[in-house]
Amino acid sequence: MGRLQDRTAIVTGAGRGIGRATALRFAEEGAKVCVVDLDAEVANDAAEEIKKNGGSAIAVSANLMDFDAAKGAVEATINEWGGLDIVVNNAGTTKDKTFHNMGPDLFDFGVKVNLYTAYNMAYAAVAHMRDVAKKELAEQGSVSHHRKITFTSSSVAITGNPGQANYVAAKAGLIGMTKTLARELGPFKINVNAVAPGFVETRLTAPKQEGEELGIPEANRNMALMMIAIGRAGVPEDIANAHLFLCSSEADFISGVTIPVTGGQFGAM
Repeated sequence: MGRLQDRTAIVTGAGRGIGRATALRFAEEGAKVCVVDLDAEVANDAAEEIKKNGGSAIAVSANLMDFDAAKGAVEATINEWGGLDIVVNNAGTTKDKTFHNMGPDLFDFGVKVNLYTAYNMAYAAVAHMRDVAKKELAEQGSVSHHRKITFTSSSVAITGNPGQANYVAAKAGLIGMTKTLARELGPFKINVNAVAPGFVETRLTAPKQEGEELGIPEANRNMALMMIAIGRAGVPEDIANAHLFLCSSEADFISGVTIPVTGGQFGAM
């Protein structure tokens, strides 16, 4: 039996990178997965891969900066499978500039796409998860199982990073929200934790070509890689496995923590 057998999960930003790896890993462990992504094509592709491998999945295309879109993803999941046990708030992106070049619009975008998306999804999900837990506690004195919320933060939320004031502020906000929600939702046996990846090979960390928005200059990439004690960059599956652990019953007594997954990266705590 899988570690998430009979659990229903939403994974956001699940069409690519860490989100996709997490959705696939959860499905391998028995979860039914709602794959949420802004890009309908990659969301459908990830859901089809899960189904091809014998799992159960649906795809939802949603701009999670819109609360109604987040609420719609929760409703689609509950309508499909009758409940919601796990939410992995992973959606986000980068738009980097040094602070003196980062005008209000760019700062606002970074906070909305990395923090508000997680708030919207968590808020929509908690309304259901808390009510179900309250009913179980009233009727049987205990919950049937712990429910889980996780956030993908970043190691730079702990250390800071030049050129990413918007991203770092948002990712640090996720750590604060993790600690607060863990305290509020603990009585309902809803565990809330965060994963803080270090340098992970995704399209956000690929070598940046001239004129491209996403990616990192080659010199910065090489410097980051030199600082990793394990001797390699992380891969999305490394982060997926951390989310899997936190969302499994093995982590039922872990809540309010942020786990750095950095390969022993110097400067990451």
